[in-house]
Parts: sequence; C-alpha cells; structure tokens
Amino acid sequence: MNEYPSEWENRKEPKLPPEPAPQPEYQPRPRRQTPRRQGWTDKLPLVFSAAAMVLAGAALFVVLRGGGEPEPPPAPPEEPITFQFGDRTLTPLEGMPLNPYDRSGFSFDERGRTVYEKDGRRAKTGIDVSIYQGDIDWQAVAADSIDFAILRLGYRGYTEGGLFLDQNFERNLQGALDAGLDVGVYFFSQAVTTQEAEAEAAYVINALEGYEISYPVAFDWEPIAPGSGARTDGLDNQALTQCAAAFCEKIKEAGLSPAVYFNQSLGYLRYDLRELADYDLWLAEYDSKPDFYYHFDLWQYTHIGRVAGIEGDVDLDLDLR
Repeated sequence: MNEYPSEWENRKEPKLPPEPAPQPEYQPRPRRQTPRRQGWTDKLPLVFSAAAMVLAGAALFVVLRGGGEPEPPPAPPEEPITFQFGDRTLTPLEGMPLNPYDRSGFSFDERGRTVYEKDGRRAKTGIDVSIYQGDIDWQAVAADSIDFAILRLGYRGYTEGGLFLDQNFERNLQGALDAGLDVGVYFFSQAVTTQEAEAEAAYVINALEGYEISYPVAFDWEPIAPGSGARTDGLDNQALTQCAAAFCEKIKEAGLSPAVYFNQSLGYLRYDLRELADYDLWLAEYDSKPDFYYHFDLWQYTHIGRVAGIEGDVDLDLDLR
C-alpha cells in the first residue's frame, strides 16, 4: 500500500515573502527608581518558606525515628500440602489427626511377625477370624503369643439384606474367652441407611448379651465386586460415613467400645474420617510398616499369617493404642 497521497511528490514549495528592511532599535529613556518601603505582605514568602522547611524537617524526623523502614514485600503463598495414594494426589483432611507412629519402632520377631515397640512398651498381637478359619484350638492360639482375638459375629446379606450370625461365632467366643484372650467382634455390614446400620448394631448387642468382652465392636463395611447385584451399589460417601457413625453410636450407648474397620481406599476415598475420629479406627494395610497418612488404633498388617491352632492363613493385627 502507498503510504502517501499521490499529489505529495508533485507539490511545489511555497514562495516566501521578502524579509522586511531592518528598523533602528528603540532605546527607552531610563526612569529613576524610587525606593519603596517594605511592608508585612512583602515578608509573607519568607514566612511560608520557613514554615515549609520546619514541616519537612519534622516529617524527616518522624521517618527516621519511627517505622521509617520500608515494609518487606509479602511472602509468596505457600504450596498446599499434598500426599500420594497410588496415582492420586490427595489433600489432607483439615482437622484429622495424622499417623503418630515412629517407623523405626516396627520390626520382626523370631516368628517373622511384625511387632511395634516404643518407649519400652510393645503393642499387643492379635488375630481376627470367622467361619473361614474352621475349627480353632484356642488354647494353642493363646500359647503362640497371641494376646487378643476379634471374631466375626455376623453379617448382612448383600442381595436380600438379611441379618445372619457367623456359624462359628458362639464356639469361637467361648473358646477365646476360656483361653484367656481379650476378645472383640466385628459385623460385616451392607447397610444402605442409618436405620439399617442401627439395626445391625442392635443385632450385635443382642448376640453379646451375657458375655463380657474387652475389645472393640467394629463396623466392617466393604464394597462388593461389580456385577454381583449388591444392594450397596451406588451408595454415596456421605451416606456410608453416616451409616458407620450410626452403628458406632448405638454400640457406644450400650456401654461397648465401637470401632470402624477399613482399608486405605475406603479411608482415603470413601469415609470422611473426621466424622469417625471419636471411635477406634482399625486399618487394613498389608505391609511391614503402615504408610497410612491419618491416625488409626488397630492395624491388620497381613492376611497370610500363621498361628498355632489354626489351619491355613489367618489375619494378624497389632493393637497400637
């Protein structure tokens, strides 16, 4: 594109008029100056100048004496705290107590079992069992350095929702108590409402009538494999947390010690553990040392343990309270 109009190049420079002839300079006649007497108004500029200097000096004094240093620039915002669970980056739950255990306190004993010692105290070792462990020789279990047992009391069916007693519960309960073990129980829940969770707790309380147990009564809710037609499919996280809390409150009202059993996925991705922090938390994490980010009280550290008096594998636990 041409930047200038086409006629620009063809214009001629305008002819300037001739300069006028020089004229003689005018020399004014000097006038005699009569001195004038100065009045107050003539001194005002000096007064204003002096006042301005005083004010400037006072301001400088204030700056040098108090807080005259420039404020430091604001600190950059801190990066949010996060932690990893598998391929997920998670933000900690505000107000939830963290894992307090010293990793150097975990080791193995002569049987190859995990132990935890801290400040001269050693965590108790226990097992949790159900009908799947078959007939158990409880005297042999107690003699194999087992301190406590948590027994499956019963379960809710995941399709029809009926409540059932574990077929070996009464035999296991009496055998463990007779062997001198501390005993707790758990109930395999498939509750979908708080009313159902409370009904499960009432079922547990009724089954324990007449027995003295010293270990927790645990709510054990677990997801069922996809495609199984489980009635709990689609249960949201808030409803699940409310079911666990409702079960535990009912157990607490009966004078028993409530607990919630969960693995890492449930603990991180489903439960709001802040709503359950007043109860004992029973973690399932199969490892030599627990990496779970939050506080827990009991730790199920393997499902392939070996104990005298039981054929085959059994879950092993530590009571870290």
